[in-house]
Amino acid sequence: MEILQVESLGFALSNSSSLIQPIMQGFTSLFLLGSFAFQTIFGLPSASRSRREAALLRRSVDDFIATEEPIALEQLLCNIGSTGCHAQGVSSGIVIASPSTSDPDYFYTWTRDAALVFKAVIDRFVNKYDASLQIEIQNFIASQAKLQTVTNPSGALSDGRGLGEAKYHVDLSAYTGGWGRPQRDGPALRAIALIAYSKWLVANGYNSTALNVVWPVIRNDLAYVAHYWNQTGFDLWEEVSGSSFFTVAAQHRALVEGGALARALGTSYATYDAIAPHVLCFLQTFWSPSSGYTLANTNVNNGRSAKDANVILGSIHTFDPELGCDAATFQPCSDRALASHKVLIDSFRSIYTINSGIPAGFPVAVGRYPEDTYFNGNPWYLNTLAAAEQLYDALYVWQAQGSITVTSTSLAFFRDLYSSASTGTYEAGSETYTALYNAVFAYADGFVNVVERYAQSNGSLAEQFDRNNGSPLSARDLTWSYAAFLTAAASRHGIVPAGWAGAGSTATSVPAVCRATSQVGTYSTATLTTFPSNQTPITSSVPTNTFTRPTVTVTTPIPSCTPVTSVAVTFNELKTTIYGQTVKIVGDIAALGNWDTSRAIALSASSYTSSNPLWQVTITLPAGQAIQYKYIVVNTDGSITWEADPNHFWNVPTGCSATATKSDSWQG
Repeated sequence: MEILQVESLGFALSNSSSLIQPIMQGFTSLFLLGSFAFQTIFGLPSASRSRREAALLRRSVDDFIATEEPIALEQLLCNIGSTGCHAQGVSSGIVIASPSTSDPDYFYTWTRDAALVFKAVIDRFVNKYDASLQIEIQNFIASQAKLQTVTNPSGALSDGRGLGEAKYHVDLSAYTGGWGRPQRDGPALRAIALIAYSKWLVANGYNSTALNVVWPVIRNDLAYVAHYWNQTGFDLWEEVSGSSFFTVAAQHRALVEGGALARALGTSYATYDAIAPHVLCFLQTFWSPSSGYTLANTNVNNGRSAKDANVILGSIHTFDPELGCDAATFQPCSDRALASHKVLIDSFRSIYTINSGIPAGFPVAVGRYPEDTYFNGNPWYLNTLAAAEQLYDALYVWQAQGSITVTSTSLAFFRDLYSSASTGTYEAGSETYTALYNAVFAYADGFVNVVERYAQSNGSLAEQFDRNNGSPLSARDLTWSYAAFLTAAASRHGIVPAGWAGAGSTATSVPAVCRATSQVGTYSTATLTTFPSNQTPITSSVPTNTFTRPTVTVTTPIPSCTPVTSVAVTFNELKTTIYGQTVKIVGDIAALGNWDTSRAIALSASSYTSSNPLWQVTITLPAGQAIQYKYIVVNTDGSITWEADPNHFWNVPTGCSATATKSDSWQG
């Protein structure tokens, strides 16, 4: 079905989890973070509670990732032929979706899954050269060149239609049974993965390999995208025939990034540049201002709400760290993407038993869409990880740009995590920025902790886990689940893939008038599939096309003394009290009690007067340490009164002086 998507629609623009016990009745499926939920548990102000509990959760997630990451990589590679431990009889470079051969039988290769898996592998390779991964990548590219030539029920290579076939047998033969055909995301995603490797080749001086070996495969896929983007097809879950947000977002990225690579290789790019803006224009129709979220599927009438993990996956797989929080491309930190994140996550709160009673703002297990009935409709590991990855991506950009912007569209998302949030832009270093950043980080970690809780003890990740008891379900050792873990973990570490839009790109410019235009493609067999040997990085010490989480560098004069390693800090607090009351200080580090009021440090009232109600204490702290703290009043009956939010934020001074003073007034 050709959509004529603009004119016909009238569209125009102007297992460390055991350490974390359930702590609230009804909250039995994961460790809780946030504000109000801990108030009745600990009696602490909201920001203090979330800080303490987030620190505990962060350590748990740190441990889980350290344990699970090598397992995920090993199991992912086990599912790649011909040497993978689960891939006996599988052709070289072919990715099996899962070793499962019955109930369900996933012992096939899907173009979509394989592309997403190898995009994760290539991003890992680009960040840190690994000769063994390079061989896997080269085998994959060679296998895809062959797969493009396989005539199948969707068609052949001659007119490109065969590229829309979803899955094949592991020996590269066509699957001829009934299936949802065509699926138009595969060619775009495969092009994106192969472009990532081509960019590494170009950056390291191997232009001829990129042009002669890899580009012919990419060119076929880009021709398919430019040719068929304006026609409906089945979505990534292979159930809905219509227009899919995930597919269209990938198609736009593939054309933009493909055009940039074509320029670098000195070959034709006009078609990609001409069509990409209109694909972006159509992408805008998926945003529903009236609903307040991104619609996963359009041009279909299936009775669903169009709330679907499709939109989160689309956002993270078109993430460009250099595009900031661009809303037109639905970047992870854009207000559209955050609003959609909230709506989708909330849709699973009441339908899964393991999520029962968990309110908004707390992480839950995430499925495909609320109306799902496949295997009775359950959470998926990859979707729960994607919910975390979107937030980690957002955190990366906020730190890189030095600010967080809350709009009326994203306000509900932020208020779930920080009840005092309001619209505006908050600069890094401000109390609101810090509170929002920490709350989102803790929220993201919570989704990883859900996966930790329901993963098997040996680290195995299936496709789904039971909505009632969390036990693994459906296909075992799903390759995409492992890839999703690896990309989420990398993003949490601040290792994000290179951007795709390009410096000074018009990739985010939406045309004033959109046209349902396409261009008939030219397709040809990629015959050169042998890679030259010894294609190593120009320099092994600096990764190519790699971003790392930014840090703040402070330049100070060279001291004329030996800098101190600890500082005796005198805390001065002005607080009017009555006889019998004591003022104490408590904070987020051991020296300040780790928010435990029984370990709070008492201040002295030796200098207290009615006109200057000064309480003081001197505490030795490491130079340069960042701390959060609050003052409390211990009443005569032992009850505690906390000062109001927000926490005090301070960095212990560095330099030559071994003493410092921090003066505060009670926040009433």
